[in-house]
Amino acid sequence: MQATATVLVYSDDANTREQVRLAVGRRPSADLPPVRYLECATLPAVLSELEKGGVDAVVLDGEANPAGGMGVCRQVKDEIFHCPPALVLIGRPQDAWLATWSRADAAITHPVDPVALSEALAVLLRRRLEPATTKAVAHR
Repeated sequence: MQATATVLVYSDDANTREQVRLAVGRRPSADLPPVRYLECATLPAVLSELEKGGVDAVVLDGEANPAGGMGVCRQVKDEIFHCPPALVLIGRPQDAWLATWSRADAAITHPVDPVALSEALAVLLRRRLEPATTKAVAHR
């Protein structure tokens, strides 16, 4: 298991970034490594961090201004090679279709529910951190 999992949290609102950090805590699940957070308040900062690599998952605020998290999600899924899995915070359950459009891997609603956020983030991190396994295919 790697020493830490890096989670990028994007929101123009420092309170939202703090809610995410406090909801998840040091680790979203006991079977995962401790989380190191990268906080970004602007789209250029998000792109810069993702281009550096080493990010295991992203949490994007769908209500952020001027660049909303759903638009940011769609952009990074198109532009970042091996983009990490993305979780989008949406304003209303009815916005789930927009999260699908954005290519988000998961979505939860505001206000942040600590249990729902931790569980969703844990699934994404497990998927990302699992060692890649290849199965030999027998040829007949």
